[in-house]
Amino acid sequence: MQSGQNLYDFLKSGFPKGPDAPCMTLPDGAVIAYGMLEEESARVANLLRALGTRPGDRVAVQVRKSPRALFLYLGSLRVGAVYLPMNDAYRAREVEYFLKDARPHLFVCRPEARTMADGAALKAGVPHVLELDDEGEGSLAGEASAQPAVFAQSIGGGDDLAAILYTSGTTGRSKGAMLSHRNLAVNAETLVRQWRFRSDDVLLHTLPIFHVHGLFVATHCALLSGARMIFEPKFDARRALRLLPDSTVFMGVPTYYARLLAEPEFTRELCSKMRLFISGSAPLSVETFERFRALTGHTVLERYGMTEGGMFCSNPYEGERRGGTVGFPLEGISVRVAGENDEPLCAEQVGAIQVKGDNIFRGYWRMPEKTREEFTSDGFFKTGDMGKWDAQGYLTIVGRSKDIVITGGLNVYPAEVEQIIDRIPGVAESAVIGVPHPDFGEAVTAVIVRRENEQGVELTEDAVIGALKGALANFKVPKRVHFATELPRNTMGKVQKNVLRKRYGEDDSSDPIETP
Repeated sequence: MQSGQNLYDFLKSGFPKGPDAPCMTLPDGAVIAYGMLEEESARVANLLRALGTRPGDRVAVQVRKSPRALFLYLGSLRVGAVYLPMNDAYRAREVEYFLKDARPHLFVCRPEARTMADGAALKAGVPHVLELDDEGEGSLAGEASAQPAVFAQSIGGGDDLAAILYTSGTTGRSKGAMLSHRNLAVNAETLVRQWRFRSDDVLLHTLPIFHVHGLFVATHCALLSGARMIFEPKFDARRALRLLPDSTVFMGVPTYYARLLAEPEFTRELCSKMRLFISGSAPLSVETFERFRALTGHTVLERYGMTEGGMFCSNPYEGERRGGTVGFPLEGISVRVAGENDEPLCAEQVGAIQVKGDNIFRGYWRMPEKTREEFTSDGFFKTGDMGKWDAQGYLTIVGRSKDIVITGGLNVYPAEVEQIIDRIPGVAESAVIGVPHPDFGEAVTAVIVRRENEQGVELTEDAVIGALKGALANFKVPKRVHFATELPRNTMGKVQKNVLRKRYGEDDSSDPIETP
């Protein structure tokens, strides 16, 4: 990436020379060319400018995946705005927090959420709210269509912010990871080279585009190499079976691979044109890894990264891909497994994974103290993950120092869920953990201690889950609720979640457990 270059212009440098080259194939068979991508993102950039959006202003977005949502992202980059994507499953309470913290100039929502969006925007002082529906229509599309299809020059770049992605911590307060144009460009360039992306690739894109995996990894790789995407609104295993024969690359979370393997019609022949399968966002079980290789003849490439810096490690494109590992550090990225004093550990020693490189984020939005805490004195970012090297230099993730639950590739932060549970009448205290699940990787699970002598309250598993469904995104709602007389604690009074994971992770009964 050239000094001061805008991320959009950097991605554009990989576009095909002809404007009619296909960029996206949609479910109805329609094709969006790279020339149209250029024009439509220009219209969005001109609209943002007309709304008074200045470089550095935030553009918050909570919509479903569509081509126009991608135009919105690229248009935001071109005008120098900071893109802030949100999971469309977030409820009003969650959205209000993000808007109050980020103070965006524009909030784009689904039409069904307009009443909520207007209320949240009013409380947060957001001056503009527009709509974008699941088909890519709405007030945003209407107003953009009246704008010129040419945007003269992209604004900003380099160390300017390109995006803020919120990632919660175990304290329960969400943190906005600030990613610069350079952070994202460096990672995209490295991945295109590492994974051998080329212009004749066809990426089966079934991931959401509100987080790093779908937006910054999958989409950036395709755009920077001038490849075509089969752009699906979501993952559906049976539909994927029909699309794989026309694809060369697939990226997915472990849940996707488990669901493909569960399809009787999934065969080696369907994958005959495939060049590469990539897995990430959560650990891929060795069992799934081996079953997939045996059935398809393809070895899944597992990699490792996080919101605060994109990708850090990858199994090799050429060479042995080892199940249960995330491979080697990517080019230009330093990765170490460190002990208590941040000293590098030897092979097979478990320690804290720390990373350093031009892809690492600028810090947490409006949280300078938290930012300082998360970096070592010599500039390494503390990922919060624990790992070890093997003798050949492959990295294995052995656990997380933070009690994050990763379910279906999405992060759930226990403290946030616990805070809501503890407000339910009849609850004395709670602990939220992740337990192994064959489909989602981990299932969110709550362990609750009932409040004694609470009159008129019948606290059941169904009652707890029902109370949470209106307050949290569905993927955060526990799939199981267990009841205990007390929570196990160490001598310092901290809940021993490792004990709970062992106790409830081994249970496969369908009824809630009463534990003495």
